[in-house]
Amino acid sequence: MEYLSTNKIAIVDLTNSKVSDQELDKELVKEKIGGAGITTALYEEYQKEDPVILGTGLLTGTLVPASALSIITAKSPLTGKVCHAPITLYAGIELKYSGFDYVVIKGNSSKPVYLWIHDGIADLKEANEIWGKDVWESTDFIRELMGDPLIQILGIGKGGESGSDFGQVCINYWASGDRWGFGKLFGQKKLKLVALRGMSLLEIADPEEFVRECKELLSTIKKGSFAGKKGIGELSAALGEDIRKWLEPIVHRHLSCFNTSFPTNTFVFLDEEPKRLKETDKEEPGFLITDLYGLLGFKKLGLSASDTCALLRESAKYGMDAVAVAELSQKAGKKKPDEIKKTLSGLKGALESLGKGKFSPWCPSFNLSTDEWERRQAVAYLFGIHPIFALMSPELSEEKLIELANLGTGLAFTAETLDKVIADILK
Repeated sequence: MEYLSTNKIAIVDLTNSKVSDQELDKELVKEKIGGAGITTALYEEYQKEDPVILGTGLLTGTLVPASALSIITAKSPLTGKVCHAPITLYAGIELKYSGFDYVVIKGNSSKPVYLWIHDGIADLKEANEIWGKDVWESTDFIRELMGDPLIQILGIGKGGESGSDFGQVCINYWASGDRWGFGKLFGQKKLKLVALRGMSLLEIADPEEFVRECKELLSTIKKGSFAGKKGIGELSAALGEDIRKWLEPIVHRHLSCFNTSFPTNTFVFLDEEPKRLKETDKEEPGFLITDLYGLLGFKKLGLSASDTCALLRESAKYGMDAVAVAELSQKAGKKKPDEIKKTLSGLKGALESLGKGKFSPWCPSFNLSTDEWERRQAVAYLFGIHPIFALMSPELSEEKLIELANLGTGLAFTAETLDKVIADILK
């Protein structure tokens, strides 16, 4: 695969502690496009070995607006189905830049390990020193060990290590869209984390036209209905629950994922004056809210914004899905922060909020029907478009994404190709 690709798939055999790689077949791309289309095919190929597949979208890491998405595909311990979770922020693009389009992680290790992927190389390393550490400690350890604060981490905490159904694969310090219990799968495999860093370049079949189309598309998007709006409070308001006044006193700033013109994430200060602009002396004074439903879940318990975000922080450090923590705490009648913190190590129960489809319910529906939402998610997970922004921006139409894919790859994707791939993913 020559264009928009690193042309490599890493095969990581945890049972035998071996890593190999193979070329990404152009015919596979023609047939499955990318993203969830290819991760699903790889899962089916290796399903007897209980794989976890990491994958990039066809347009991930390009100039296409909101091309921030990579994905995790695996069988969810909660649903028993093959599901897909988003990798956003800057971790999604770092996977592709690290030199691999896809990573197949199969088998189980007999001892704790982590996977270090960089510059077209995938190495398995012993993780005895970080097994048992929380998500934040593990992220700091790897970045300090490698001497690079820009390394992106997909890792688990004690939730995943202990085999909790609600263990989450987090992104650096923050919660992710993993609502499927994939952290439990990492724990079972004794895989503490995947560290990503790279400087790969992507070739484009028709670079001048591709860049021109991307610029025009971005200009159009910036005139859309969300122009000038920022943060997770705006997302909540769009769903009919306006939390902006409740959250505003602790808001410090809003952050976007890679090349995404609407900042879907909000950073709050918990241990520092929220309006402080100078560099703080605190090691980490706040928390980046990346999960709207986790935030709303704790708010429903009647907690203040500060207590809510402090619990989000504790859940992320432990590597637990905050939505599950909030919902099961409410069922158990636990509404005080200290009571809720104590439940993290033994959280059990059935969830009502669990999505029934294959894509993470972390992404709001914005009042779309289930079928409309699932199709739009499928498109986002194929091309590598931020799932939330994909729903916010009708300008990122299927036709436009196919056009950009063809300009980028030189392949002849059609609407019929897209329909077939989506049908295969959703079956």
